[in-house]
Amino acid sequence: MPKYLSVNPFEDISVKTENGHRSKKQRYVRKEGSCSVVFRHVPEEWLLFVNDIFTTLVEIRWRVMFLIFASSYILSWLFFGILFFVIALAHGDIKDHNNDPCVYEVRSFTAAFLFSLETQTTIGYGFRGMSENCMIAIIIVTIQDVISCFIDTFVIGIVVAKMASARKRAQTIGFSNRAVVNLRDGYLCLSWRIGDFRRHHMVEGSSCAQILYTTVHATGEVNIAYEDLAIQQKDIILVTPTTISHRIEPGSPLYKMSLEDLRKADFELLVSFTYIDDSSGILHQSRTSYTVDEILWGHLFQEMIRVSKKHYRVDYNLFNNTAKVLVPVVSAEEYEQKKNEKEEQKQLRLYARPSPRHSPRCSPRPSSRSPQKCDKENRLNAPTVTVELTQDNQPEPNLPTTEAESQHQDTLAVPRDPTITEQET
Repeated sequence: MPKYLSVNPFEDISVKTENGHRSKKQRYVRKEGSCSVVFRHVPEEWLLFVNDIFTTLVEIRWRVMFLIFASSYILSWLFFGILFFVIALAHGDIKDHNNDPCVYEVRSFTAAFLFSLETQTTIGYGFRGMSENCMIAIIIVTIQDVISCFIDTFVIGIVVAKMASARKRAQTIGFSNRAVVNLRDGYLCLSWRIGDFRRHHMVEGSSCAQILYTTVHATGEVNIAYEDLAIQQKDIILVTPTTISHRIEPGSPLYKMSLEDLRKADFELLVSFTYIDDSSGILHQSRTSYTVDEILWGHLFQEMIRVSKKHYRVDYNLFNNTAKVLVPVVSAEEYEQKKNEKEEQKQLRLYARPSPRHSPRCSPRPSSRSPQKCDKENRLNAPTVTVELTQDNQPEPNLPTTEAESQHQDTLAVPRDPTITEQET
């Protein structure tokens, strides 16, 4: 018989493993949701980033993005400034100041650069301007204006997309620091808490959980396997903090795992929450992970919602707080077997107990009479019917009967038929 213990709510649980102290393992998914994965030697990596330049600029850091955008403006001003200087040099505006210029007041490279900047940014100081003498200069100005519109649109779009990034909204969705194992409705359950820190909540959300197993072979090969966990309430509306639960039942990877097995196990619990933001309508996903040391056996999340006359008050100071409860330290399989055994024993005791409805009605006192005699007395006698053939003018015979038999005896007199002969009778 397995030994059943319970977690003492006033003492810490310590389980010694055969391997002794286990070194800290690198997480696959960090607590803030980013993956600790680095890619090396990707074929044509720069080409892939350039082909999807919009996503590349959205994912890069802000300081890198500002550097790229500032460089794009400065390089465009510099490029068209060189073109205007070459046009002025070819037209003779640099050497001959009395010549009708292509661009007014552009006699040097500095003046050409300033004219390019004023044209692209539409400053319009009124000092430098185009003339009708050079068609090539007019074409260059037109091209510069079009390119300037493209650059402005691209920069504004990247900034807006980066500010509305799902990563920023995902930071307002919080997971509890620990996962807990406790009893819910008579079943062992693995639970964690999730909450939304903003006032404007999402439209709908769906939670998901997986167990990640990482196996490193002696040859250096690394195998990563995933196993899904069934969640009781998968689709939720996250208005107030909610506790997500996985019932440890047959089919669950934790069904045969006790507290000692859990401390010896080597896996990572990955949880995620996918939702649509109410304000932007963009699909987001928040995720985190729990190692074996961050799963508390025999703990329960403290209640953080209070009901007042006007509002539901949520105290986020209790978001990560847990309390110890009495929970069996055996696996869910052993707990179910023990519970079924108790139910069977209870049913057998109920069936073995005599029912008062089927007890005999004889006297409860001990009697020397046999049960057969008792049954005879309680049994009713069958009625006796006597049939005689009499004539009409013959009086009915009087037969002596006992008092007990007279209660169940009837006499039936049948008149004699004259056509029947005495021989027949």
